[in-house]
Amino acid sequence: MLALSGCGGDEAGPRLELSAALPDTPADGTVLRVGDPATQVALETSGLIDELDVEVEWANITGGPKTLEAFRADAIDIGSVADIPPLFAHWTGTDVRIVAARETVEPETHPTYALGVAPGVEVRTIEDLKGKKIAYSPGQAQGALVLNVLREAGLTQDDVEFVEMQSVDDAFSVALASKQVDVAPLGQTLVKTYLAKYEVDGATAIDPGVRDDAWTLYTPTTVLEDADKAAAIKEYVGVWAQAQQWISDHPDEFAEAYYVDHEGLSPEDAAYVVDALGEFTVPTSWDDFIARHQETVDTLVEAQDQEPLDVATLYDRRYEKAIAAAVEGS
Repeated sequence: MLALSGCGGDEAGPRLELSAALPDTPADGTVLRVGDPATQVALETSGLIDELDVEVEWANITGGPKTLEAFRADAIDIGSVADIPPLFAHWTGTDVRIVAARETVEPETHPTYALGVAPGVEVRTIEDLKGKKIAYSPGQAQGALVLNVLREAGLTQDDVEFVEMQSVDDAFSVALASKQVDVAPLGQTLVKTYLAKYEVDGATAIDPGVRDDAWTLYTPTTVLEDADKAAAIKEYVGVWAQAQQWISDHPDEFAEAYYVDHEGLSPEDAAYVVDALGEFTVPTSWDDFIARHQETVDTLVEAQDQEPLDVATLYDRRYEKAIAAAVEGS
């Protein structure tokens, strides 16, 4: 587990142009520093960890803000986040590239988030959000979700009151319970614990009614300019893709290993989370994924006055081919 210090990692390998073909193998001794505890657990539990020849140092780092902090501190090489953090990394001056994508098989019936509602607040549909105080994290997936929900409900930002805060750990649950906000998007891991504590007081949660399943692996561009790191990531994303499939195929094992043993949920709550999230798939063509990502970018440009961005420029499609080869060969 890595501290957020500028440790610098191992010695840099030969420089690789971003347009050059990916090397097949990194030099001996190359270390890849990864912030993705869920995949670590999946790889170790499934035995797929043995498929990795490259040495991996794991960091118990999740979420957009912590991952970006770790990038800027040179503490990790690659992180696992939703689709919004790479955009805000770019917009705030950190040059990054997306090297893998994941989506949900049935996103309409398996939302990543629910809208938590504070005790005593009456919200039964997304149209009921009018006039409510909503927790809003502009640099995270939860922030984009709120904007998409408002659009789906036929509402604008002027129809609600945004309370800006980062969704870190249980910050949104605490804000709901203390009635700092009326509504907040909660990941499925938090929904059950929030309701278990506060449903007796009148807390509720509703389906957001919009697609929210995009997930990515991304890395600073400087990492990809290191030939050995780039080759290590090529190997990693192939095994990562297999791990996502294993999670879908073995929900009970993953629930026990990750949500119970690693995250501290009860077996009942862990079973709820894996059922709520559904099955994952790793696309071997990124065209549709990128098109949906561009729609999200356009929403943020309009709602937050962000700089226009062709999001395709953030995707390193050399890894699209590497993942396809790994998935087809597995």
